[in-house]
Amino acid sequence: MSLKATIVILGLLWSFQAALGIRFVIDREECFSHKAEYEGDTLHVSFVVIKSDSQWHFNEDGVDLVIHGPTGEQIHDFREQISAKHDFVVQKKGVYRFCFTNKSPYHETIDFDVQLGHFAYYDQHAKDEHFTPLMEQISKLEEALYNIQFEQHWLEAQTDRQAIVNENMSKRAVHKALFESFALIGASLLQVYLLRRLFERKLGMSRV
Repeated sequence: MSLKATIVILGLLWSFQAALGIRFVIDREECFSHKAEYEGDTLHVSFVVIKSDSQWHFNEDGVDLVIHGPTGEQIHDFREQISAKHDFVVQKKGVYRFCFTNKSPYHETIDFDVQLGHFAYYDQHAKDEHFTPLMEQISKLEEALYNIQFEQHWLEAQTDRQAIVNENMSKRAVHKALFESFALIGASLLQVYLLRRLFERKLGMSRV
């Protein structure tokens, strides 16, 4: 393989994927920033509302997310979503802001993931006409692998959310069963007490 071909491959292998993954608790509003260095990059965004801080309440209304561009323009917004994914092409390089709003009275735990894909492909080094398609395929394969990782992270967050929902439902079922059992025992004891009082009154009347 020629020296120029080696330079092109190194350029592809050193292309980067800037990523931000965080799990945080939101009260009312929380904002995060992510910088895009190059125009034409693809920005992937996903979030999942994992759980609420109340065992007896699980927020089905979701949260709001608004994405703002470098000059403050609104790129996209999600309203009352429990989970969502979105990707878009960066039109302007700069800092992008992601602002969450929680309208629930409870604190919510959110899994938030941002991935910025950039591939430094130096076409000027590839002189062989058979070499360029190979580099394009390698670049597409690399992007596909990162997309798979991004998808896996989102599915893991969805799984965590479902596990917490199932656990909360199980706890509620147990608490409900215990409450019904105590209520049944209390009703039985009350019936025994009333029957004893009734028999005592009848016995007293018969003696008179």
